[in-house]
Amino acid sequence: MKLGSRRAIRCAVGTLVICLTGMVSAHGQGGQAATAQKPQMAEDAFKNVQVLRGIPVNQFLETMGFFAASLSLNCTDCHTSESGGSWEKYADDTPLKNTARRMVVMVNAINKADFGTRRMVTCYTCHRGSQRPEVTPSLAEQYGTPAPEDPDRVEILPGGPTQPTADQILDKYLQAIGGAAAAAKLTSFTAKGTYMGFDTDFAKVPVDIFAKAPGMRAMVVHTLAGDNTTTYDGHEAWVAAVDKPVPLMPLVGDDVDGARADASLAFPARIKQNFTNWKVGFPAITINDRPVSVVQGSTPGGIAIKLYFDKQSGLLVRQTRYMNTIIGFVPAHVEYSDYRDVAGVKVPFHLVSTWVDGQSTTELTTVQPNTPIADSKFAKPGPAVPKPIKAR
Repeated sequence: MKLGSRRAIRCAVGTLVICLTGMVSAHGQGGQAATAQKPQMAEDAFKNVQVLRGIPVNQFLETMGFFAASLSLNCTDCHTSESGGSWEKYADDTPLKNTARRMVVMVNAINKADFGTRRMVTCYTCHRGSQRPEVTPSLAEQYGTPAPEDPDRVEILPGGPTQPTADQILDKYLQAIGGAAAAAKLTSFTAKGTYMGFDTDFAKVPVDIFAKAPGMRAMVVHTLAGDNTTTYDGHEAWVAAVDKPVPLMPLVGDDVDGARADASLAFPARIKQNFTNWKVGFPAITINDRPVSVVQGSTPGGIAIKLYFDKQSGLLVRQTRYMNTIIGFVPAHVEYSDYRDVAGVKVPFHLVSTWVDGQSTTELTTVQPNTPIADSKFAKPGPAVPKPIKAR
């Protein structure tokens, strides 16, 4: 998705449901993180699913985001215009949906024939954010000023810099937030603030966040249509949201690892232990014109996570991770800023989350440290219930 582009996507993935025809191999799809949940499959939740069968709903929706990011299209560009107000209409066939079906079959055939089923070619390989792949070279691009390097895409270079080490960067971060001892004393917090995103039509609404060490987190966004709740209890995660096609959606695979990462980073005292296989060696990169140090670790489920630290302050400014879908990896990142002191520990009060099917901004106003929070706050929530529409 290209926010601010000529075709900016302004709908959440919850309203982006492309139903394809045919069968496609599930080889390489996400699911590294172990979970005891039995999630609902796409074909059980939606009508007219004929290609993307046998994958959980949350991964199905991320696949929709992959299509949107690859072509810079809106939900109703592929679906009917009536689908914006009716889930049933998303099942209707359209010419673009039929084209997408053929393209998925074609891409899978290429990967099978030429790459031994390894997913080397995806929608993005040719489209690169355009509905129609370009076939003629652009002299303007060839001789123009190259676009700045995307920090999310930066990779370790062979023979890249080995100093500072991962330990040194992480130690500087712990010192920057107040020291390892102070961080270890922060064992829980509750927070209040505002949230805005695609699911609120960019209106600011109240939000409550609950977090408890070593790794439990819950967020409740109070939208006008009803509460959207995300919880992680240390092992499993759920989303109960009124704007989703199913009222309660268990997260599986890499999404569970993502929820675990967010919960772990809320309590950075054990950052070295919560992730493994720390690596450095990235080229020089900047975020918001400020040089950053990049380290890469692995989550317990095995996905790579990149952490970007301001070289001057040592504070964490971004985390980036990738979710594995049936048609390719999709990125997600969280940016952190406006650090304030909370019980001797610097905590970010401004968080911007960006993924292929949405973006949200959370601004905290109050954070209460070391408050008692029952484990039930992080348990599986009830299905989301829309608020009744008040008569005028």
